[in-house]
Amino acid sequence: MLGPLEKALLAILLLVLMFGMGAGLTADNFRQVARRPFAPLLGLASQFGWMPLVAFALAKALRLPDDQAISLLVVGCVPGGTTSNLFTMYARSDVALSVSMTAISTVTAVVFMPLVLGLYGSAFTSASFSIPQGGIVSTLALMLVPLGAGMAVRARWPARAPAIERIGSFAGLGVLALLIVTGLVGNAGLLGRTSIAMFAAAAGVGLCGFALGYLGATIARLPVPQRRAIAFETGIQNSPLALGIIVATFPESMHERMLWLPLLYALLVLVSASMLTLWWRRV
Repeated sequence: MLGPLEKALLAILLLVLMFGMGAGLTADNFRQVARRPFAPLLGLASQFGWMPLVAFALAKALRLPDDQAISLLVVGCVPGGTTSNLFTMYARSDVALSVSMTAISTVTAVVFMPLVLGLYGSAFTSASFSIPQGGIVSTLALMLVPLGAGMAVRARWPARAPAIERIGSFAGLGVLALLIVTGLVGNAGLLGRTSIAMFAAAAGVGLCGFALGYLGATIARLPVPQRRAIAFETGIQNSPLALGIIVATFPESMHERMLWLPLLYALLVLVSASMLTLWWRRV
């Protein structure tokens, strides 16, 4: 699905995305978590609790093939990204909480993602198809380097940080555009071969994430702005990172089948998050 040039460009865009994410974070984001840990930790539990479980349940219920089930699990296990921060802002919700959750989920993903992916992924693996745990850990750890560099740049030159953050956001869109164009041009039959089960799985992960994130925050009696922030942070995953992990760690022969579900998720979650934002802005 991807040639050497596309893979190199994907790697560069992903590094720029993580650098831009880092430029949006400060040490104070982590200090806020230490001072008021309940809401961020509830969000973290929702992120790595609900989302992998939802992805696993959908893969089982819809009887997805093993490789597509694993790709859906990768989406369910990656941390949140800057897109959730933007939707939280548009919905007039708790942006500070959203940013704090993005920060801690991105850092702790090095530990939590391999754990939950291994836990749920064992149902879809065999002697001939296994999850490259070591490669996933290495990729996640590598992503912390540009993230830390972005934070360092923000601390040193805070006035330049917003521009760098915007560049990172455009890089994330570039990842999605690159893979969508490459996939459709080189594999035009992919869209025609997309089953109803695949659409349901891709849409269901985000929708269930929104609902369960909001429900958990409601049960915990958090204020409405924090409920909305946790809902967005739970349902909106770092799609470019999920795509990058698949390309970097799984065999090339599996890329065509494994990349399509995360791409569908990325497109559909933007639509559902936009509709949710418009509704919340009116109530």
